[in-house]
Amino acid sequence: MSDNMKINVAKIFGENVFDDATMQERLPKKVYIKLHQIIAEGGELDVETADVIAHEMKEWAIEKGATHFTHWFQPLTGVTAEKHDSFITAPMDNGKVLMSFSGKELIKGEADASSFPSGGLRATFEARGYTAWDCTSPAFVRQDAGGATLCIPTAFCSYTGEALDQKTPLLRSMEAVSEQAIRLLRLFGNTSSQKVTPSVGAEQEYFLIDRDNYLKRKDLVFTGRTLFGAMPPKGQEMEDHYFGSIRERIAAYMKDVDIELWKLGVTSKTEHNEAAPAQHEMAPIYAQCNVAVDHNQLVMETLKKVAGRHGLQCLLHEKPFAGVNGSGKHNNWSLTTDDGLNLLDPGKKPHENVQFLLILACILKAVDKHAGLLRASAADVGNDHRLGAHEAPPAIISVYLGEQLEDILAQYIATGTATHSIKGKGLSTGVKTLPDFRKDAADRNRTSPFAFTGNKFEFRMVGAMDSVAQSNVVLNTIVAEAFAEACDVLENAENFDEAVHDLIKEYATTHERIIFNGDGYSEEWVAEAARRGLPNLKAMVDAIPEYVTNESVEMFERFNVFSRSELESRKEIEYEIYAKTINIEARAMVDIATKQIVPAVIRYTTVLADSINSVRSACPQAPISVQTSLLKEVSACLEDTKVAMLKLQQTIDIALAMERGEEQARYYREEVNTAMEALRKPVDRLEMMVDKSMWPMPSYGDLIFEV
Repeated sequence: MSDNMKINVAKIFGENVFDDATMQERLPKKVYIKLHQIIAEGGELDVETADVIAHEMKEWAIEKGATHFTHWFQPLTGVTAEKHDSFITAPMDNGKVLMSFSGKELIKGEADASSFPSGGLRATFEARGYTAWDCTSPAFVRQDAGGATLCIPTAFCSYTGEALDQKTPLLRSMEAVSEQAIRLLRLFGNTSSQKVTPSVGAEQEYFLIDRDNYLKRKDLVFTGRTLFGAMPPKGQEMEDHYFGSIRERIAAYMKDVDIELWKLGVTSKTEHNEAAPAQHEMAPIYAQCNVAVDHNQLVMETLKKVAGRHGLQCLLHEKPFAGVNGSGKHNNWSLTTDDGLNLLDPGKKPHENVQFLLILACILKAVDKHAGLLRASAADVGNDHRLGAHEAPPAIISVYLGEQLEDILAQYIATGTATHSIKGKGLSTGVKTLPDFRKDAADRNRTSPFAFTGNKFEFRMVGAMDSVAQSNVVLNTIVAEAFAEACDVLENAENFDEAVHDLIKEYATTHERIIFNGDGYSEEWVAEAARRGLPNLKAMVDAIPEYVTNESVEMFERFNVFSRSELESRKEIEYEIYAKTINIEARAMVDIATKQIVPAVIRYTTVLADSINSVRSACPQAPISVQTSLLKEVSACLEDTKVAMLKLQQTIDIALAMERGEEQARYYREEVNTAMEALRKPVDRLEMMVDKSMWPMPSYGDLIFEV
């Protein structure tokens, strides 16, 4: 029997997670009930209870082979962070050591807050920061070449209480949207639901290339993307990679990724080839929002870790290769009550589901009012290369509803109510042996950045390398605000039913401009969006200020998600990240051009010159026009490279001399980026002319087809 047949998914799933079932089995009943109550309702653990939980967690982890524990957190670096401590205590008189783990160690840890991005909130002389256990996201044991480690998901804040991480504002936003959603449900007579939780499923796209080829590309090693590279004769034009048969080497890799993730309780569900050669995707089943964010971090870590075992390198950059599709992640978002109701389920007769229609109208209002902020939540440096291309949503925020819901809202706009819902028609394939079936009431629109897809919204702008936390913080908070404003009206209405219909009509009418069911890739839409007054924030540096508009600050502070100082710090961090990223890319280009490309081209021109001289010497009458022409063309291109390289170095020097902040980031965007593009052009032309055996790095063809 093959290894594939021996995998018992039900048996291994969650085996390395200190989940609810494990806690129920191992914790005393009173302790389990108290912890479960805190997870459901909030509150603080007393020291005695925490000690019991910590002891049982430690014993369970040691059984899994763990020798160390770590507070696993998500600072504003885009990756996770951890400091490992062993379970051992000071040696006893007999020289032996005990293994211990206290409730205090479980609940609170300490990290150097000044060594992580803080946007000025922390300095080296005031470095203390704390990690705090997030008991709503289960602890897990991670097993790798370094052994086994108990990982405790935690929040990370400064000594003065400001959030320095992704998790803290996410948890705050989840509480905000839950409180306002429950408030709304009570108006509709729902007295059973006690909590509303955002549910998220984050699809993940990525590239896989051969690791040996990766190590020969300094641009990939330093920046995660190719800074030079001519297109191969074939790219993705034939569209034969998408959903194609998965190669055996990749299938073996995917199998190992699945096993690793299943053990960690991550519901890896779907995997397939994506549009570009060497590009793939995995998708999980939905999870509670903060757990889904943690899981996505584990997905990215696992994709990279497992790749090395197979001689592969996983690239998570949004645009590792120019000329083919980039990578993103689709953030599927919905709202679910603690008793199992999906608030975004329209039901069989959506026109009669007034509660759903009001929630839908509130979301339209939220997205329209805060379109710039939602765009900013998906802004990162790599995404600037991806958004707006014919592979990803445009940088313009719009909402796709489909024909059915758009028609219902049109009825409300016209008359203040809706009397019917468009039904899906029958579909016949014309083949007698294939079944006829009923189509969905609406098509799908893959060009929309924010699309309703049956019982959820799919936010498709997030970059592949980015955390989905930021986008969900914004989504949760803007929807909480819209719910709160609707409740303010309805709670004071004399006639509730009339007020609900009036509010749906008002929101649908006022925010109709955000609805767009057409082709988001078209130039016509760019012009139409401008006519509608929708923002088109093409670059990260254009989107960053949206965090600190008066409207944004007022909203975040109202729901205690961010303070003004936290928002200002994040703005500074984003500008700094942008500038540092482009600086690294630009310096890498100069380094590669200087040390690899120019010497290789000089060697090639020497070979050409020697060939010309040899032919002239051996046979003066022989034609040498081809060699001469090629030598002139390569030499001219080499000169262009040298000029562009010097210009790029000059722009780097100017940028580095500038004060950090918006002005410097914009200079990198407008001047340094332009100089980088100017250097790439002659180098890519040279790659097409120079003997392949003399070119100093693997080509695009080598990278994306040799897997």
